[in-house]
Amino acid sequence: MSLLGRLIGHREPPSRQVARDRLQLVLVHDRIRLPAAEMAALKDELVAVLSRYFCIDTDGIEITFTQSRRMNRLIAEVPLVGSAQAQER
Repeated sequence: MSLLGRLIGHREPPSRQVARDRLQLVLVHDRIRLPAAEMAALKDELVAVLSRYFCIDTDGIEITFTQSRRMNRLIAEVPLVGSAQAQER
């Protein structure tokens, strides 16, 4: 963690929280039964569709699954660089 982060009061989550989050992610993946190959295909398709409308940073894309009491969620974090129309100009 950076010195500035420490001064401001940002703290890294305790290791037990990190372990809990990882375990929860594994459990969600097991419940939805999405193989790694299909996850990669999903990511590629999302990139293809979003690239039509936005310039995106493909290296920074993160796709995760979360689970609450009532539902599973797919969360795609896609860094946008700009619109595809601006890129064409």
